[in-house]
Order: sequence, then C-alpha cells, then structure tokens
Amino acid sequence: MAEYTQSISFYGREIDINIGLLAPQAGCGVWLTSGETSILVTATRQPGRPGIDFMPLLVDYEERLYAAGRIPGGYLRREGRPPERATLISRLIDRPIRPLFPEWLRDDVQVVATTLSVDDNVPPDVLCILGASLAIRGARIPFNGPVAAVRVGLFKDEFIINPTYAEIEAGDLDLVVAGCADGVIMVEAGANQLPEKDVIEAIEFGFEAIQELLKAQNQVFQDLKIEPVELPPPPENEALVAFVKEQAQEAIQSILKQFLDKTSRDQRLDEIKAKLEAQIQAQPETDPLRLYLLENPKELDVQFKALTKKLMRQQIIQEGVRVDGRKLDEIRPISCRVGLIPRVHGSALFNRGLTQVLSITTLGTPGDAQELDDLHPSDEKRYMHHYNFPAFSVGETRPSRSPGRREIGHGALAERALVPVIPDKDKFAYVVRVVSEVLSSNGSTSMGSVCGSTLSLMDAGVPIKAPVSGVAMGLIKEGDEVRILTDIQGIEDFLGDMDFKVAGTQAGITALQMDMKITGITVDIVEQAIQQAKAGREFILSKMMEAISAPRPQLASTAPRLLTFKVDPEDIGKIIGPGGKMVRSITEATGAKVDISDDGTVTVSSAVGGQAEAARAMIENLVRRVQEGQVYLGKVTRIIPIGAFVEFLPGKEGMIHISQLADYRVGKVEDELAVEDEVVVKVRSIDHKGRINLTRLGISPEEAAQVRNNHH
Repeated sequence: MAEYTQSISFYGREIDINIGLLAPQAGCGVWLTSGETSILVTATRQPGRPGIDFMPLLVDYEERLYAAGRIPGGYLRREGRPPERATLISRLIDRPIRPLFPEWLRDDVQVVATTLSVDDNVPPDVLCILGASLAIRGARIPFNGPVAAVRVGLFKDEFIINPTYAEIEAGDLDLVVAGCADGVIMVEAGANQLPEKDVIEAIEFGFEAIQELLKAQNQVFQDLKIEPVELPPPPENEALVAFVKEQAQEAIQSILKQFLDKTSRDQRLDEIKAKLEAQIQAQPETDPLRLYLLENPKELDVQFKALTKKLMRQQIIQEGVRVDGRKLDEIRPISCRVGLIPRVHGSALFNRGLTQVLSITTLGTPGDAQELDDLHPSDEKRYMHHYNFPAFSVGETRPSRSPGRREIGHGALAERALVPVIPDKDKFAYVVRVVSEVLSSNGSTSMGSVCGSTLSLMDAGVPIKAPVSGVAMGLIKEGDEVRILTDIQGIEDFLGDMDFKVAGTQAGITALQMDMKITGITVDIVEQAIQQAKAGREFILSKMMEAISAPRPQLASTAPRLLTFKVDPEDIGKIIGPGGKMVRSITEATGAKVDISDDGTVTVSSAVGGQAEAARAMIENLVRRVQEGQVYLGKVTRIIPIGAFVEFLPGKEGMIHISQLADYRVGKVEDELAVEDEVVVKVRSIDHKGRINLTRLGISPEEAAQVRNNHH
C-alpha cells in the first residue's frame, strides 16, 4: 500500500493518520499521533483453523517504557509480563470491535497496538480503538465498522471530550463510550457517585462526538478506495437444522417452561442432545447426516445451541417470562453473611441465586501500596481488588494458573466501583486489599464481588463513605421488540445481546461496563437499562444492609495499628539515617514498622499495643529541636579527661564539662560517671557550630523525676 496521510481536527486536538509507512508486512499498519502520544496499530488475518466453532480474535496492547523515556526496572531491564493496566486496555480495544466481525468468520485475526510515545495530555487507549478500526478495514478483513471511541470527563460541572490525565483525576467522571453507525457498542466508566441522569447525558454527549470520527474514517476509506469486504455465511445443512428442530424443539420448550435451576436445566438439555447424537449414530454409515457430522463434529452442538437460543428469546419476547420463572425486572434470592473467616481482618459471603462470592479484606501499612510500573502518570495504588474464578465454580476441572484477562478485568471493574467510597488517605492511612473468591458462578460474579466486598470492608471496620451494590442487566432484541432483563444469569448472558453492569451507592453510580453482542443499541435503550438497574441496585443494597448496616466501629484485633504524624521534610534524612541505619534501629528496638512519605508524613504500625507509641516517641525525640534550658535523660557514651559525652536524644550528643558535673570540685570524671550510666542533663548552651554543652547543675528534683518517668 502506498503511503497515505491525513489529519483530523477533533475537539481541540489534531489526530495525524499515516497508513502504509510502518509495518509493511502486516495486513495493515496504522500510525496515529495526537499531541506527543504516538501509537502503531496493526491488523493481520490468516486462514482459519478447521474444526473450530468460534472466531479466534486476539487483541494485544503493548506498552514500551521508552514511550515515556524510561528504562524498565528489574534485573533484565526489559518489558516482561504486561502490567495490569495494559491488559485492561487490550480488553478495552477488544470489546467494541469483537461484535462487528461476522459471527461465522473462522479466520485468525490479530490486532496489535504498540505505544511508541506518550504524553500526559493524550491517553492512548481510545486512540487505539480508532487505529484498530482503520487497520481492520485496511487489511480487507470482513468487518461491520467503522467503530470509534471517545473519553468523556466531568470537570467543573462541564462535560469535556478528550480530558487530560490531570482532568480525569480531578473530575467526577471517567467514561469511555464506543459506537458505530448502528449505535452504542461499549461503555466503560468510573464515577464519583453521579446521578443516573448525568451518566446518561455523558453517554449521549460522547456518542454524538463519535460521529465525527466515523465520518473521518469513511473519508479515509473513500480516499484509499477500500470497500467493505462482504463475507457470506457458510451454507447451513438444512437437513441437520430440520432434524434438530423436529426432534428437539418440543422437549427444549418444555424444559425452558419448567423453570428449573441451572444444574437441572443443563442436565436435561444435555440429555436431549445426547439422544439426538444417539439417533444419528444409529443410522447406517452411508446416511448423509451421519457422514456430514463425521466431517463437522461440532455442528450438532452449534445447531442445538442456536435452537435453544431462539426458543429462550422467543419465550421472553412473547410471554415476558424467563427460564427460571422470574419477571423481567425480578432479582434472584439474596443472602449475605459477614465475619465468617477467623483471623482475617474482614470477610463476607454474598449469595444471589446460584452465584456465590466470598470477599476477604486485608489492611496493610502505607509501605504495602502497589508500585505501578507502566505508562500511566500515577505511581502507586492504595486500594487493590483481586478476583479469582476457579474451575470448580462452574463445575469444571482445569489446571489453576495465574489470573487471565477476564479475572483481571472483573477485579478491575469491582475495584473501580469501590474506589470512590474508600476513605481518603489523610483520614484512613491503611492500604486496603480485597480478594473476591468466586465459589459458584451463574451470572454476574463481578457485581457479586462488588456487593460482597462492600460487606467485607464494613466488617473490617473500614469507614467507607457509602455502601456500594451492583447488578448486571441483559437485553433481548428481536427486530423492534426490546426486553431489558435485571440480574441476568449465565444462560441469559450467553444467549442474550448485552451484558451491562451497573454499580453504585444510594447517591449515584460509581462504575459502568456495557458490552454488546450485536452491532449497537440506541442511547434510549441504554437510558432504560440504567434506570431499571437503579431499582435493582437499591433492592440488593437493602438486602445487604440486613447483614451489616454500617462499618464496625473498631478494626479487627489482628489488624495492624497505625499512628500517623507529620515531621519537617528536612528531618526525613535524620529518621532514615545513613543507609537506613536509624530507621532499622527504631524497628529493632520497638518491633514497629515505619513508613515515611516525601511530604514528611510518618506512619508507624504495629500489631502489639505500645510498640507504635514507643517508635513515635523515638522519632519525635530524634527530630526534636534542642533548645537551651531543656532537661533530658541521657546515657554516657564516652569519657575524656575534661568531661563526658552524653547521648540524650537518638543521634544527638552533647558534652558535660568536668566543671559542670557537680556543685563541688571534681578531680576525675571517672569519679562521677562511667560509660553506659544514665544521667539527667540540661542544655547549657549551643555554640555557633551547633555543638551542645550540657550540665548537671541547676536541675530541680521535680524536673529530674519528670524526665525519668517520661523515659521509662
């Protein structure tokens, strides 16, 4: 492809597009630059693998620390496993483009977005979605695009497109909305308890802005004479479709109307499918249907699922009844418990239908904050939410591995939902980690994690600003007929058109995540789903409050105790000491852990009462400004012929001249003092070089008794 360049003016930013210069052997390479953020997005397609029943799409977002002028840490000094934020951006790119590929496409498609440079004003993630859309069409891959995304912020009561990192941090909303000509495809948002109407307005505001990017892409395709690639669906085996319908439709309908639980329903459906397989295997070896399935072994399963999907959706559209008998806006039975697990700082068990999540809270010291080594400006995280999804939660067996993209994404969503209610650092200095263990899954475990984690935080005594609940919404759309479902279960997610998760407090929304399986919906449908979700959230929250209505007034006895105070930043070096010698000595002497921030905030933590107070006293003595006339209890460190040196504060020494040892003549210092003796001294003077002269004279008995009591 010959090199092509174009520039788009978009809400105060220029987006420079270059196609054809970089990555000439990829299907298409698109180089985008906005401000000083520069990314390369490639799309490549290879012939499909035979026998698979899904589209093998792979989306990777690659961060290179050279993009920010940094060398990676660690022994190897090169990028290793992607940081969590890079995995989340990979998912952000994947989610709006995946529904736009023909569902019967079986070719391997890979989209790779590489950040070449980045500045603090232009986050690269939404730029990558634009690049992916251009690259896919440029690679002549069948695709129902174009698609584009924008970020919407709420800063000083105004919605803004393309907020900077600083504006996102200072504002009350961080929303990414993606869409195509057919409507909204994806929404991802974190909000500071915003009312539903504000969030809906932000989505509409962003969707309108997207239209400019869609027009610009169409102009690029027109300039390059790139027409959409039409890929007709493979022909269905009409005999197999008719066989499955004739032999299984009545049986499937009967099961869907019996309102069985998930386990029983799945078992009965599997039995029907097994009968179909047995019927086909009983046919002669020359039977055309049997021969077809020998060559296409997964087609029976595909057609069985297609018929089940059609009948389930038909039942919801025509009768307004779901497969478990619930109404469209009805939530499954909920039960909650707190304080189940001994020893841990907080725990809660949340059950909603067959979904069960155990959330456990751990409180740590400021030194336990997670250090971030990626291209985002923030360098640490003091609230962490981790989500685990073991195979047994869905009755399966598979090896346990490190968290995958789905687990990272669900944990990040729950984290985003709870961050707005975590107390500020100056009011609650603890670092908080919540782990959500999914013990049973039948729909919306991420929202179950939000609910369970809220209860766990309150059980731990974390003074959250407000409790958060969450609910997953679904959609069945057949032509103009639309049905929105509250609290979707697994089959409704799998066979439905939308997975829309909404989390928030009584005051408003804290997080949104919407993914479509069709090519977009109108903002009106989004608004209806958000409003219906509010009633669901409030119902779930009322059930949660029956288990625990407010954070416990006291932390668990096993949680560390923190003391936080300020020192002059100039004194930080005195506390740390050469090579950390002084702070280590404080820890060894008291058993307490000491964390010091650059602004002079000192946090002392201990598990045993009195340790933190002892460490605080040592630190305060260490940085205390010495003044003439102050009285201290010190220890003799060395003796010279003219006097004795006394350490009266950590790291601070002064000398008592022999004439100041007593109110009578002293012949030898050793007659009065020995090394390691405790002695009460007063600061007599401080000379121009900072040398401190001490005396034992002029100290009243009351002063001596007070300093001894304070010390011991």
